Amino acid sequence: MAATTDAAASGSALDTFPRWLLQHERVRGGKTATREKDLGIWQSWTWQQVAAETRAMAAGLAELGFQRGDHLAIIGDNRPRLYWAMCAAQMLGGIPVPLYQDAVAAEMVFALQDAEIRIAIVEDQEQVDKLLEVREQCPALAHILYDDPRGMRHYKQTCVQSVDEIVAMGGIHNRNQPEFIPGEIAQGRGDDVAIMLYTSGTTGKPKGVCQTHSALIAAATGGCSFDNISPADEILSYLPMAWVGDNLFSYAQALVAGFTVNCPESGETVMTDLREIGPTYYFAPPRVFENLLTQVMIRMEDAGAVKRGLFHYFMAVAKRCGAEILDGKPVAAADRLLYAMGNLLIYGPLRNVLGMSRIRVAYTAGAAIGPDLFRFYRSIGINLKQLYGQTETCAYVCLQPDREIEFDSVGKPAPQVEIRIAANGEILVRGPMLLKEYFKRPDATAEVIDAEGWFHTGDAGFLDAAGQLKIIDRAKDVGKLATGAMFAPNYIENKLKFFPHIKEAVAFGHDRDMVCAFVNIDMGAVGNWAERRGLAYSGYTDLAGKAEVHELIQECVEKVNAELAHDAMLAETQIHRFLILHKELDPDDDELTRTRKVRRSFIAEKYGVLIDALYAGKASQYIETVVKFEDGRSGKVAADLGIRDVKTFPAGAAAKQAA
Repeated sequence: MAATTDAAASGSALDTFPRWLLQHERVRGGKTATREKDLGIWQSWTWQQVAAETRAMAAGLAELGFQRGDHLAIIGDNRPRLYWAMCAAQMLGGIPVPLYQDAVAAEMVFALQDAEIRIAIVEDQEQVDKLLEVREQCPALAHILYDDPRGMRHYKQTCVQSVDEIVAMGGIHNRNQPEFIPGEIAQGRGDDVAIMLYTSGTTGKPKGVCQTHSALIAAATGGCSFDNISPADEILSYLPMAWVGDNLFSYAQALVAGFTVNCPESGETVMTDLREIGPTYYFAPPRVFENLLTQVMIRMEDAGAVKRGLFHYFMAVAKRCGAEILDGKPVAAADRLLYAMGNLLIYGPLRNVLGMSRIRVAYTAGAAIGPDLFRFYRSIGINLKQLYGQTETCAYVCLQPDREIEFDSVGKPAPQVEIRIAANGEILVRGPMLLKEYFKRPDATAEVIDAEGWFHTGDAGFLDAAGQLKIIDRAKDVGKLATGAMFAPNYIENKLKFFPHIKEAVAFGHDRDMVCAFVNIDMGAVGNWAERRGLAYSGYTDLAGKAEVHELIQECVEKVNAELAHDAMLAETQIHRFLILHKELDPDDDELTRTRKVRRSFIAEKYGVLIDALYAGKASQYIETVVKFEDGRSGKVAADLGIRDVKTFPAGAAAKQAA
């Protein structure tokens, strides 16, 4: 890896991110470090410009009283200055604390209070307004610095300032005291906390995960060497900065490898910007890949008969041999020829539409991905792989080596990582990437890291004969049916979510005699399906209640049951009954985390009347639910939900029975 070689030649100890930034300034100062699309035009900054701006920002923060050990809140979409603010805080020995930009003001209060935030750097007026709304609850918050000046002209609060002012102030400081920032950087150590990321809090309050420079650099270095990531690579940074995945790929690996980070104009323009940039390195959680596939299938349903026929014919070819061709495995000459034709007519244009024409390595993580979804992307020539990790492990535990891809595994232990399976099936990991501690929570730290240094992941799984790790579910979620059969709800839910018509699912069955499920339909996919059939509807609740939609979802559920019948361990956990929820599960209603993980126990309590109806054999159940609107108001959604029985299959039954 070029950056590592440069570092070795210089003899410097690159054990903190500010030192990595200065290293790139020295060896590739004129190369592009960052791009951002603004008002339809891509703006670029070189490594020299980034380093200069970051030093000025650090000096400006110091002028505001920011000191070693202080926490700096960072809130907003992926913006160059917000990434630079992270490094600026680290230059001073401080700790950046990125928060989810789509969180409502009340959700930010806990982290602002817990981290004792005195200074926050935010993207725009929306985030400023949130912090002003809760400022009385966060008395330590003295400075709110904004990057985007639009809409900020008439704000008179003295605590609100532009980042431009701080950078200008820092530039003067650096000219007067040029030795100050280098001196602060020199005090930094690898075991200093580099960032604090709050866990999503599926149960209870979030915890601040303290990760050191050394831990993140070890994870970044291991990942870059594993996939030969170099300064020539490019990435599109569009996932929440508060998520560990973005911190690893868009910050830690970018500073270790020296590749270019591209920030989209907005969340709405990500697909357009992805096509324009054509990244070589890509990362997305399964839900993004699911949404992309859903959009593709919707477009194909609207296409003409000839185009639709060609698509399905060549996708069958790709399913048969595409993944094998990508892995360099033997494939019959006739299939190779058909695949080459498909690449010309279908796969190549499809990769281009998805913005993935130049991708050399793509990763997914954050939740299990359905094998069929995984195979789809690999079959059209996208080198999609899985990784496994958590916030507490810098998102770095397992990686999938090229040509050793198994659709139902998350790969082999990453470089420098050890894995052990406990007697109860829990996955334990050990290595240099582990968290230093949970902030102000020594009790919680002691619970997850044992005396031998093993981190208890809370996931259940096993290592197969080839040394690949297979995840079953969260250990706390794995249960048993009343019959004694193993029940892994997340596994079942992911199978349901592969279908483009199903956006979310929640399975129930622990200590019960059968499995039942809630389903959220995908409004875009099902809405398109309904419109093409002349099925009128007035909104989500109305569409979800249609008998035709229930029949559509029932077909999907029965196909999942046919697949489960093949699995000896899970054949008894086929779904017997389901209902379609009258509203979408939403983080604003506390039903999902900000990373869209199901808050299972909360949902079970909130919708207990529906669960009771499923298991009582009822044909329908009336429910009223309080929902929160974006403007802070509350309202009610009510519906009489239909409940359906579905076909199940004997163990080992052929999947074609569900067709």
